[in-house]
This record gives sequence, structure tokens and C-alpha cells, in this order.
Amino acid sequence: MRVRIGAALGVLAILSACGGGGGGGGSVTGGSPAPTPAPTATPTPTPTTTAGCSLRERQDWALAQLREWYLFPETLPANPNPAAFSNVDDYIDSLTATARAQRKDRYFTYLTSIKEENAYNSSGATAGFGTRFALDQTGRRLFVVESFEGAPALAAGIDRGTEILQIGTSTGTLRSVSAIVDAEGTAGLNTALGPDTPGTARAFQFRTIDGTTTTATVTKTDFALLPVSTRYGAKVLTDGSKKVGYINLRTFINSAETPLKDAFASFRAQGINEFIIDFRYNGGGLIRIADLMGDLLGGGKSTSQVFSYTSFRPEKAAENDVKYFAPIAQSVTPTKIAFIGTGRTASASELVINAFVPYLGNNMALIGTNTYGKPVGQIAQDRAACDDRFRIVALAVQNSARSAAYYDGLAATVPNTCQASDDISYPLGDNREQSVARALDFLAGRTCSRISASTGSSAQRETVRFDERTLLQPARPNTAQREVPGLF
Repeated sequence: MRVRIGAALGVLAILSACGGGGGGGGSVTGGSPAPTPAPTATPTPTPTTTAGCSLRERQDWALAQLREWYLFPETLPANPNPAAFSNVDDYIDSLTATARAQRKDRYFTYLTSIKEENAYNSSGATAGFGTRFALDQTGRRLFVVESFEGAPALAAGIDRGTEILQIGTSTGTLRSVSAIVDAEGTAGLNTALGPDTPGTARAFQFRTIDGTTTTATVTKTDFALLPVSTRYGAKVLTDGSKKVGYINLRTFINSAETPLKDAFASFRAQGINEFIIDFRYNGGGLIRIADLMGDLLGGGKSTSQVFSYTSFRPEKAAENDVKYFAPIAQSVTPTKIAFIGTGRTASASELVINAFVPYLGNNMALIGTNTYGKPVGQIAQDRAACDDRFRIVALAVQNSARSAAYYDGLAATVPNTCQASDDISYPLGDNREQSVARALDFLAGRTCSRISASTGSSAQRETVRFDERTLLQPARPNTAQREVPGLF
């Protein structure tokens, strides 16, 4: 078995949701129910010629794993009918429907590819243009909120704040974004952007933040998504005479370890003790990296102090685990931390934020909008012959105070909050960007408006200030899209 949240079961994970989760799909955020996912152009493989991999065999295997490990076994149907479903994904969704109706499992339990997930978790390997897309409040304008280093979109001049005006398979077939949405809804944009396979080319007419309009053809390629940007992922901000350490962590994957350690070593050497941790788009990932983040921020903590508790259902209590702080050479000792979050901040990100509530109290704040709300994690059961990895909600996570009461997000749990929009007029990590500015305000003791726990944010929406609920996402996202919401 592979898991992603501690040592007892291998590689544990606390991931974003499938469809409507932390990386969510369409307009789903926070506590909102997720839409029923539709089939995609790249469904879970069904190699029926391989022994043990017929549809029925895979369905029966999935049910058996749920009955053994699911955190909410009482919600499973007593007599499911696999024959009513033509694929494994829809069958799994039917098995978890009751838990979903109770808002315990919002498509957090899903089937994925072993090969695809391993490649992503190791190095961020994926294929695409290398951007995050988001619709504005009208639902008819498409913006880029982030572009990734080493990927084709950034090389073509498409970066944060760029508006995509038209999309086509060639310059001769360009269609306006609004026309596509009017005719086919947001699903039409997913179709227009094409499959996430290397070599897929699309023509774009786009307008950059300086008002320049350009037409270019961009071809999807394989690239390694950097969890910490080389441009703005780790930097020192100045606010008056004070230095503040800023970290923007895109995703919790193994390749984040070295850049995180390097960044905190630099902060420590400079004597920095106030920090902004930017999780605004972070949909989750490996709990091993969440534990590392806790240790890096846990200077001064003893090895007897609890970072988090991991709990399985009663009959699996032998798998329960306690993670204690384990400071390392690069660890810092924060006096204040401002965490930036949105409705796409989920899972491992929320675990880290929640873990510091008992220790920092009023010296920490959530900046931006309310987070997604996912105090549970998945294990992974593999059926290697079929390339099936079944991510099953099997565990709950709590902080040292045994608190995990954030199914509705962390805005009501974190002692201080400051409402702010995600202002794509400015780069990430820029003092002028609204969320960063409000984070600096909190650290300096300046006043701010509290986040509404129910709605996430009531900040005025402007042309280039999108609401985080509109990050574009396929109905059934791939591994990278689950953990890097909005990725194409």
C-alpha cells in the first residue's frame, strides 16, 4: 500500500479533490457541493486484455478496498450494482455518494494512474502549456493567473495577468472565448484547449498586462513543474526597515524539499523571524513535505511537541500516527506568520496552517479568502497490472489541540484573518499585490477587514481581480490538475 501522510503506511497524501476539491472544478469551492464529473477524453485506462483488469474485476477490487479502508464505512451502500456503470470512475462515485451528500468526501476518493502520479510526485512531471487559467466574474473572459518556468506558455510571453482573447487549432480557426462559452459553456473551453498530450498545438490571441495584443501558436510539451518558482517562489520582502521572508509553495511534491531548505537557510542566516507563506493555489500533496514545512517553521520547538495527529477508523487504529516537530539546521523561529489562502487552498496546505494555531495563536493570520476545508487524507491502493491507483479517504488529521473542525474552511479557526483579493495586476510576491499587501499589514500591526467564513471573500471584483472560484478545471482532472488547480 502507498499512502501520503506519515510513515506507518508508506507514502501518505492529503490531496485536493477530484472534480470539485481543493483544486476543484468549475465553480466549486469551499463547502459547495461538487458537480457530478463527466467522462473526459482521457479516462482511466481499462486494459481488458490483461488478466484481472476487466471492468467488473476492477469494480469489485475498488469496492473491496473501500470496505476495508474507507473512513466512513457506514455510508457505503449495502448492495451496490456495478452492472449499472460502464466505467470504474462512475461506480466509485456512486459508492461514495452518501458521504458526499454529508460533505465528508467531496470527490476526494478516486482512481488514477500509478505511472502518472509517480511521475508528478517525484519531479512535477506533466504535459501542457504550463499555465493556470481562470475565468473572471462574468464567466466569459479567460485570464492567466500563473505561468510556469520551463513551459511553453511563458516562453511565448503568456504570464500572470494575460487575457486569452481567442483560441483555435490554428490562426485560421480562432474563436473568441466569449463565443465558445456562449455556445458550449466552460466545458467548451476545456475542449478548445485540447488534450494534455505533448505535441498538441493551439493558436492564441492574447493581451498582456501592458495592453499589447499578440497572436501565437503554443505547443504542449512535457515539463517539470517547479514547486517553488525560481522567479518569486522564495524572496525577502521589505516593509519599511523590516525584512519579511516570503515563500510561495505551489504544490507538496518531493522536488520541493531542496528549494524549501535553501530558502529557509537564507532566511535564518539573515535573522528573519516574520513570514508570509503563500498557499493561495496550493491544492495539496505529499504529507512528508507538509511535515518538512512544519519542521522548517518549527525552530525552537522540541521533539516532544506535536505537529499533527493522523487517525484511521477504529478497526485500523494500529495505523494511527503522531508527527512531532523535528527542527533541522535550516529551521527558523517565527514570531509571526501570515498564510495566504483562497478557496483552492486545501489538504496539506490546510494541515500546515492548522498545525500552527495552538502555537502562534494571535501571532498568525489567514490572508485572502476562506480555504477549501479538507481535514482528511488519502491512502493509495495499487493494482499494478491495470495501472490503477485508488486514492481512498481513510484518515483524518488534527493539530496538537486535537482540532480539525475546518470542513467549512479555516477562516473560522485561525485567530486572525484579513480579507484580500488575488490581484493579477501584479506578480506574485510583489508588495503591491493585494494579498501580499494585507499580509504585510497584519505583520506590521495595521488594520484589515476580516474574511467572511461563509463566502470566502466579499472583496470588490474588478476586471483583473478574479474570484478564485472560477479556476478552470476539467470535470475529471489528471494528477497534476488535482494538486495544481487551473493547470493546463
